Amino acid sequence: MCAAPALLIDGTARIGTTPLFGPLRLGVAGGRITCLLGPSGVGKTTLLRLVAGLDEVTRFEGRITASDGLPLAGRIALMAQGADLLPWRDVLGNVALGARLRGQPPDLPRARAILDRMGLSEHARKRPHALSGGQRQRVALARTLMEDRPIVLLDEPFSALDAGTRAQMQDLAAEHLTGRTVLMVTHDPGEAARMGHAIHILTATGLETVAPPPAKVPRAVDDPQTLAVQGRLLARLRPAA
Repeated sequence: MCAAPALLIDGTARIGTTPLFGPLRLGVAGGRITCLLGPSGVGKTTLLRLVAGLDEVTRFEGRITASDGLPLAGRIALMAQGADLLPWRDVLGNVALGARLRGQPPDLPRARAILDRMGLSEHARKRPHALSGGQRQRVALARTLMEDRPIVLLDEPFSALDAGTRAQMQDLAAEHLTGRTVLMVTHDPGEAARMGHAIHILTATGLETVAPPPAKVPRAVDDPQTLAVQGRLLARLRPAA
């Protein structure tokens, strides 16, 4: 994998005549995890889809560029909400799905190696229904890593998991996404406080930046400074009385 470039998202978005967000200027540091929080409906998921080039409804006026000046096409992997696995394919088939969709022969030895890194080797021939929620999320993360893209977009990837499994998945993601440029949308202040090298809140009026804790990512769940940032984020995101 080549060095991961930084991203710049600079512009406004609207659906029809209705403004969605902007003017917005968001920098995503290369090789780091940037967490984006905010209330529902402000356009967080839409922003990810715009970066991925998948949104055909929203009108975006501005620029989405990489710091190395190269096109973004072909350099982005998106892990959407939920595991989103094909129920009729086994774990190995789901991890290697990208190549098949592109009409290419899948690199099965590499897929098996990634499954081994994720602790999923013994489940390679199982269908998704036979897996736990945490295991399905690990398969989805393995599929994202299989794409080997320098830029990774995560949209509420662990929101359906219980607290313990979510913390485990946060640790795995932080470990295996090291060196990639990651933009992660989350509603969980604790997740942002644990994983974010940079933390931003998208609101109807603009973008706010919150200083992350100083500890190394992924931060301990009981680290006092991490808990303090989690508290500040929660207070900021709580609806006004």
